[in-house]
Amino acid sequence: MMDMFNNLDPAVRTVIVVLAILVVLCLLLYLLRMWWQGGQYTKNTRIDGKVVIITGGNAGIGKETAIDLAKRGGKIYIACRDLNRGQNAQAEIKEISGSDNVHFLQLDLASMESIREFSRKFHQLENKLHILINNAGVMACPKAKTSDGFELQLGTNHLGHFLLTNLLLDLLKEAAPSRVVVVSSIMHRIGFIRKNDLMCEQRYWKWFAYGQSKLSNILFARELGKRLEGSGVTANSLHPGIVNTELSRNLDLCTKSCFNPCRIFFKTPISGAQTQIMLAVDPELDNVTGRYFADCKQRTPSSAARDDETALWLWKESERLTCLSMV
Repeated sequence: MMDMFNNLDPAVRTVIVVLAILVVLCLLLYLLRMWWQGGQYTKNTRIDGKVVIITGGNAGIGKETAIDLAKRGGKIYIACRDLNRGQNAQAEIKEISGSDNVHFLQLDLASMESIREFSRKFHQLENKLHILINNAGVMACPKAKTSDGFELQLGTNHLGHFLLTNLLLDLLKEAAPSRVVVVSSIMHRIGFIRKNDLMCEQRYWKWFAYGQSKLSNILFARELGKRLEGSGVTANSLHPGIVNTELSRNLDLCTKSCFNPCRIFFKTPISGAQTQIMLAVDPELDNVTGRYFADCKQRTPSSAARDDETALWLWKESERLTCLSMV
């Protein structure tokens, strides 16, 4: 074989070598991309008849989660702000999953009024809730406020889900064993709870504000798990991975330009959805609560995310801000 190669014209040998190198590089990139997709939930767990809410279920990992859980027999409610996008996603999820048991309810997590209205409507439709997936979120937004005056990222990612979950707790307890799944991020590691300036009014940096909101997600799930101990309702949080979704829509042009060449290594939305799917349905997690996961495995979050004193402070402050006792 080597003799045949050596007898070839030098230009032909060069072409063959270059092609061989390109093939090897493509194979390595493919293998690296497959490895980067992370853990996959491969069990054929059924959830026939179980009622599921997925916030942000109209796009990205939320939509892929809705498709997967609909295929498993769940009664799926996707919740999002935009009426047209929600209805279009509902139709698409039905078509892909082959299930007609997919529903849409409008919800704006940046509005306490919208959250309370969503809860009222859902209580009229259902008397039980088996799985609540707090998936929706915003990332790295310019400085802005919710309709209630909260910093947009904390208000949407944490306070909105905090109020929604508490308003639905009666239905979760009625359906026990049931689960709350909270989507956080590895970016919680750059955040800390600024007790004297929770809304970042004194100084705003969009990535810190995002990190604080994602840290709040983990602290919320941790404290919720403690408060629900013995009720049959579990609460866990997760990092889905770096996923190629619309979440990056608020990034500036320069940052997007830097990210674009790296997107080949980002998780697909299907891969990004795997950990929350596992947390929603895996029978082995029936009694696991207050934990943090990534790539379908339990992980240890930052020390700030394990601070029970801060988790309790944040809970009480969130109650005050959302006027939960007045609902």
